[in-house]
Amino acid sequence: MAETHVLFVEDDDVIREATTLALERDGVVVTAMPDGLSGLESFRADRPDIALLDVMVPGMDGVSLCRRIRDESTVPVIMLSARADSIDVVLGLEAGADDYVTKPFDGSVLVARIRAVLRRFGHAGGPQNGRPGAHDEDGSEERGVLAFGDLEVDTEGMEVRKAGAPVALTPTEMRLLLEFSSAPGTVLSRDRLLERVWDYDWGGDTRVVDVHVQRLRTKIGQDRIETVRGFGYKLKA
Repeated sequence: MAETHVLFVEDDDVIREATTLALERDGVVVTAMPDGLSGLESFRADRPDIALLDVMVPGMDGVSLCRRIRDESTVPVIMLSARADSIDVVLGLEAGADDYVTKPFDGSVLVARIRAVLRRFGHAGGPQNGRPGAHDEDGSEERGVLAFGDLEVDTEGMEVRKAGAPVALTPTEMRLLLEFSSAPGTVLSRDRLLERVWDYDWGGDTRVVDVHVQRLRTKIGQDRIETVRGFGYKLKA
């Protein structure tokens, strides 16, 4: 993680200092801020590679800060929450966060989650793991463009269009759509999506998947991704 620049917003002095030291030991450059307003100023001035935002910070809470960042950038965001069952987790994901970590956390766990997020953001483009290219109606390849009704997914140009209009997706949303579009009509479990999209090789919180699916639906059409109760989701072919 050498040369990685992290913006870390946390109002607790002890947690802020201890976490900063843990990240710096892994070669991360950390800009640590005690409140949301200074965090937003730092984000705009420094343009970090990733932002770690505590939910409960003064001035501007972490959820509001995440929304402001997402309005201006697709930089990855990890929320930090003291309560795994808190509505704050869902609110943070709905605001545009890509993942969250529950406090208290081990420094090595946080570093691993940061690495996972940066890996998938660094490889958000292009077909992955032997995914097929697009095909037209007679089965010939059509330069990486997949069509599902009025939805078009350009897997080479990393562009999405709905009824001819461009659709702006975050890298995580794009990876999620690529996973669905590589197997249209096939039910994909939440665990598989966590592994393939979030790069988890262990069980994670499926709320991350559910919220991102809902965010994706609002952009490409609510009826395009179908929920299969007890199993997962599938993209309607």
